[in-house]
Amino acid sequence: MSNSEWTQQNGSLSHKNAIKEFGLSENEIIQAMKSGKLQYRQNYAHGNPYYKFLRSEVKALAQKLQGDNEVEDQALKHQLNEINKHINSLKRKLKSLEKEKARLIERQK
Repeated sequence: MSNSEWTQQNGSLSHKNAIKEFGLSENEIIQAMKSGKLQYRQNYAHGNPYYKFLRSEVKALAQKLQGDNEVEDQALKHQLNEINKHINSLKRKLKSLEKEKARLIERQK
């Protein structure tokens, strides 16, 4: 694969995100790494190592192991979870802003 796929936005993903997003097990990923089915790079965050994979290869592996329908269902579940997280975050921010607004109105009186 070309180097550009590694640097493209959403072209690669971490080991943990591959598990969450595609519903793969850690053992399946490790076996694919050992057999050469997945290219990987080892990176470090705050001194802790993690693996990075090409999204297209992880998706192809998941489709081979689980089938197209299961991969699509897992992608929809993952997307829904991400949207719910974002909604909850916005709700918390809105609540905080409403408290700040009430505090400022009270100070203004």
